Amino acid sequence: MTVCEEIELKIKEALNPSFLEVINESHMHNVEPGSESHIRIVAVASIFDGINLVKRHKLVYKHLSDALDGPVHAVSLHTFSPTEWLKKNGETTPSPDCLGGSS
Repeated sequence: MTVCEEIELKIKEALNPSFLEVINESHMHNVEPGSESHIRIVAVASIFDGINLVKRHKLVYKHLSDALDGPVHAVSLHTFSPTEWLKKNGETTPSPDCLGGSS
């Protein structure tokens, strides 16, 4: 099972999202080909209703602690309640360009 698959499974089990994307963005960074070190997560779940961004992120990290102990270097979290997701028309901001790493 890949890191992204493990993350997807854990989020589905813990948060029951109505929409979930787990994307390996490692190719956008200076890492070995095939790496799973930079992960983007877009999760829409009713469990996020009424809780602030920090608490949402803590909730996600709580369920991913084992998965993130491996090769993951960076996680980009985009967490929305269903109402927020509707207001955004199902769109998120793109990940920023990589500014670090060495050749």
